[in-house]
Amino acid sequence: MRTATAKFSAAVGASLVVAAASVVAGQATANAQPAGHQVRYTLTSAGGGEFGLFYLFNQPPNKDAYNKDAYSYLKNEQVTLGPGQPWTFETTLADPQWAILTVSSTTHGGRAAPDAHCEIAVDGQVVNQQDAPYNLQCKLGQW
Repeated sequence: MRTATAKFSAAVGASLVVAAASVVAGQATANAQPAGHQVRYTLTSAGGGEFGLFYLFNQPPNKDAYNKDAYSYLKNEQVTLGPGQPWTFETTLADPQWAILTVSSTTHGGRAAPDAHCEIAVDGQVVNQQDAPYNLQCKLGQW
């Protein structure tokens, strides 16, 4: 009888330890910082035009890694926009201060300036924007 009681007590004790560990692990997960911030780049053009874009899509671990192989972290894209037709790209960055969007218009040759506008939004809030006739750059703190 004593052996059965001892086994039962040991089983209950082990269950309580597991339950307590689950509560602590659950609280640690609930208090953890989010894995990253939602970063959205937006480009619009009042007059429409062709644009060359460079933007960070993948965060490097540090500036040295970026300097060694920038194209592992940047995208180079050519887009054509009509008036009021936006281009957007979303990514997740642990540190949104790495966000950058560089825009160069290739629209020339007697056409009116496209009057471009870029924005960077972090977690739904616009944190940087710029307007320029042809070339512009939206960037945050790491640059």
